[in-house]
Amino acid sequence: MIRLAAPAAAFRTALLCGLMMASAAPLSAEEKTMDRTVTVSATGSVLAAPDEATIATGVTSEAKTARDALTKNTEAMKKVIEELKSQGVEAKDIQTTQFNVEPVYVYPKEGQPPSVTGYRVNNMLGVRVRNLDKLGGVLDQLVTAGANQMNGISFDVSKAETLKDDARKAAMENAKRRAQLLATAAGAEVGEVLQISEETSQQGPRPVVFAKQRAAMAESVPVERGEQELEARVTVTWKLK
Repeated sequence: MIRLAAPAAAFRTALLCGLMMASAAPLSAEEKTMDRTVTVSATGSVLAAPDEATIATGVTSEAKTARDALTKNTEAMKKVIEELKSQGVEAKDIQTTQFNVEPVYVYPKEGQPPSVTGYRVNNMLGVRVRNLDKLGGVLDQLVTAGANQMNGISFDVSKAETLKDDARKAAMENAKRRAQLLATAAGAEVGEVLQISEETSQQGPRPVVFAKQRAAMAESVPVERGEQELEARVTVTWKLK
């Protein structure tokens, strides 16, 4: 009888422990209260005057043969590049952006195959002018030297990234102001900052396209640089209290 009682006692002990653990489980599984937060996106901007410009220019030449068209184009481009350098544009600021040789087709009548009447060579440059006071003179001399393609100007701010710091500060101030407004409306107060992120985008130079080419290049070319808006955008999350 004594040997049979031991397993029964052990069973009762195990059952009691199991009930105690089950009763304690709900206490350890209580959900933690979620923190209240407010997330706001805002922008800030500053105005800056461009101090650089990039000219899209070049020479297009045509001839009966591809060889003659290339020779003609090469001679003209050499004059253009020499003139640019004489205007103070450094070699590092002159870059070939496009070069192609293509046949020139003539379509005699509908239904008949086209015929090749010659060849066209197109050579384009990107020219950066770092002194905008010389921009008008550079444009005039480009045409004088033989450039017959003027596809536009792009103005840029060389220190845009540094100047955008003021825009970032303004964006943070705007975000905090809006967060405080929303928190007050909800009967809460803005607490510590939990997260800050900045949306980055590549803001390219502002293009100015010429409607005309040679006709627009008068003796004194007027160029207005205007101003550029540098914008920053942030998203901030605050803890509410």
